[in-house]
Amino acid sequence: MTKPLRIALAGLGTVGAGVIRLLDTNGALIARRAGRPIEIVAVSARDRSKDRGVDIGRFAWVDDTTALAHADVDVVVELVGGSDGPALTLARATLGAGKSFVTANKAMLAHHGLELARAAEAANVALKFEAAVAGGVPVIKGLREGAAANEIERVYGILNGTCNFILSKMEAEGRDFADVLAEAQALGFAESDPSFDIDGVDAAHKVSLLASLAFGTQPAFADVAASGIRDVLAADIAEAASLGYRVRLIGLAESGPNGLFQRVHPHLVPVSHPLAHVTGATNAVVAEGNFVGRLLFQGAGAGDGPTASAVVADLIDIARGEFGPAFAMPADALLAQGPADAGDRLGRAYVRFTVADRVGVLAEIAAAMRDAGVSIESLMQRGVHADGSVLVAIVTHEGPERSVAQALERLRGSQSLVGQPLWMHILA
Repeated sequence: MTKPLRIALAGLGTVGAGVIRLLDTNGALIARRAGRPIEIVAVSARDRSKDRGVDIGRFAWVDDTTALAHADVDVVVELVGGSDGPALTLARATLGAGKSFVTANKAMLAHHGLELARAAEAANVALKFEAAVAGGVPVIKGLREGAAANEIERVYGILNGTCNFILSKMEAEGRDFADVLAEAQALGFAESDPSFDIDGVDAAHKVSLLASLAFGTQPAFADVAASGIRDVLAADIAEAASLGYRVRLIGLAESGPNGLFQRVHPHLVPVSHPLAHVTGATNAVVAEGNFVGRLLFQGAGAGDGPTASAVVADLIDIARGEFGPAFAMPADALLAQGPADAGDRLGRAYVRFTVADRVGVLAEIAAAMRDAGVSIESLMQRGVHADGSVLVAIVTHEGPERSVAQALERLRGSQSLVGQPLWMHILA
């Protein structure tokens, strides 16, 4: 067997410790599959004395994370996180030193992926990031390799386990968002500051990477329209269920003649669709190819085991000499495609209003919809709340999104409305 692939590991949190455990447990099997042993020889983290449940005394300790790029290793694995700062400095230094780089850092890749891909190609080394999207689910490899012969028509899915845990818990137990969020934080599914998750930013990072892989476009995180689940009520989920839908936060990307469309938004998903049955902290991604049809990738989207599995899968590829361009084609071949206008998209919508309980409110909403050219399929009104407000929900017929936006603009500032309306798209 040839000499080991020597690894430097930056970051010894949950995933970093998981990588060490995985290589310890499955080392012999991994060596057989890779054709050579994979060995960690150097590590770096903020706190050397912290008990991580694994023996790090056998590895060389490096205080300056960036110095790992110049250690006697073949590959640097970055599990530090953050779009800039030490992670980006390490990535640039590693690729500049002619060494392969493996990361789980979707934020860094969403912002700097094109630059790093070019640097990897210039140095003839690998840039791999299977763990950056959907944890242990091999969706990156699936798009980059398994579906490489296909024109992908769209890619979409449940990309944030925290949001899916919250929504499916609300669905199962009829509880409101704030209550379930607190439970998710207590269980470790949500951070103490959950903004990146619940406001859709984490999923938007992943959408930009999936879009690049699927459509051969440059990563364009700035063009992802993202909104989260803060405003979803238990009543919305109950209303959706009565209509034959389940509420899920969906990240979606499509490429067409009018540009690249990327969005993260809560959707009503028909119960007949596979994504409606994805519960808990699970991730699932759907890719629709012109020859292969619909592909579904589903599994654990986070956690030490699944994410470590994806990291080590990348290391096995590198040990085999399987590099390939980071985004499925050379960086200079990636198109700089502008954003598509969401207003031109056709679809159905669910719009929920909280309104004052008085005569004429429904007529005002209906008139705004009529004047904007929105056709209403159904309208539901629920009982009076303690504060005197009423929930009114409408489902529209298919039409341009611009019309719904115009209707809501007509209602802006109305004295009949209590708070902002909630607009959720219906997944087709």
